[in-house]
Amino acid sequence: MATRVKTRAAARAENRDTRPKAVARHIRMSPYKVRTVLALVRGKSVNEALAILEHTPKISREPIEKVIKSAAANAEHNGGHARSELFIAEVFADQGPTLKRMQPVSKGRGHSILKRTSHITVILDAIGGKE
Repeated sequence: MATRVKTRAAARAENRDTRPKAVARHIRMSPYKVRTVLALVRGKSVNEALAILEHTPKISREPIEKVIKSAAANAEHNGGHARSELFIAEVFADQGPTLKRMQPVSKGRGHSILKRTSHITVILDAIGGKE
């Protein structure tokens, strides 16, 4: 049994993605609203994506901008890449936990309110590819 666990752990380590990334979790915003802004920056260079986000009037631009800057800092510090050679390889927003609230209405009833959260993930890659 222990041998199998070691081989599976070795296989997982071999297939691990080494690209720099950053994740923002539990952002109090619907993933539907976040994905519209993510579509604007997908596949762009980091500097171009930050310039696009600077002039985007959507409220979801702020957490996305923070995650992209964090991923770029991770790439510079851990991978030794220059910010000018980085581009956004993957970016997506998954749904996080939903906060369930009630709105009281007449006759002792209540309507449910779903306050959604999202997890934003940004994976960068160097222009030269994997190194």
